[in-house]
Amino acid sequence: MVTQTAIPCMLMRGGTSKGPFFSFDDLPKDIETRNNVLLAALGSPDKRQIDGIGGAHSLTSKVGIVKISDLPNVDLEFLFAQLQPDSDSVNTNVNCGNMLAAVVPFALEKGLIKAQGETTTVRVLTQNTGVLADITVQTPNQTITYDGDAKIDGVPNTHAPIQIRFLDTEGSVCGSLLPTGNVYDEFDLAEFGKLPATCIDNGMPMVLVRAKDVHRTAYESVSELNQDQQLKDNLEQLRIQAGFKMNLGDVSDKNYPKMCLLSEPIQGG
Repeated sequence: MVTQTAIPCMLMRGGTSKGPFFSFDDLPKDIETRNNVLLAALGSPDKRQIDGIGGAHSLTSKVGIVKISDLPNVDLEFLFAQLQPDSDSVNTNVNCGNMLAAVVPFALEKGLIKAQGETTTVRVLTQNTGVLADITVQTPNQTITYDGDAKIDGVPNTHAPIQIRFLDTEGSVCGSLLPTGNVYDEFDLAEFGKLPATCIDNGMPMVLVRAKDVHRTAYESVSELNQDQQLKDNLEQLRIQAGFKMNLGDVSDKNYPKMCLLSEPIQGG
């Protein structure tokens, strides 16, 4: 007979990501046990996450854990956990600026903090990498509101704006803004020869590539990119090489560094 334990959580969207938020005090203190709870809650490993509340995508397989901070000049602490639909991994080594946007609304809804006025600004420490951020949310009449005119790409409709002022993101994972020591490096790829790329860590390790250098535009649709196996194979080769050069070691089983295709704006940006 399986004994079930009720654990309160709140399903929230932050930016273009979504997942359950928990209070630290409501989860097991033992990390292995906590990870098993998170896997069970999201329904991983299963690509459909049919037995959990995960959304069958890495963007909707994320978890936020929040508590009141005892540190000076810090209001809240946030631990981000990245899960995957078809894996039993629970990664807490990197930040997620999207889920960070939901920390203060969750804390207000949970009663961990109180609204300050028409807006509420809270200093949050991300435990994953030690990054601090001042987050401002809309709290008219001392109540968190989600209605507004703010719009971001990747999310339908408009919502209340959430402003995040990052205080110390440089080198949060790799130890420096330019972890290779160069503004750009050249990597050997069989299809493209010497491919220039910038390796940077400003809150998240990333590898930036000009789209034209890989014969793309960066305006392809998500479905086009997902079906472009040739491009994905080449970017993965680049990612593995960059991982070693960024002092991250073998990143073949990690979801970072992130890969980014850059192009000139076509709509006046």
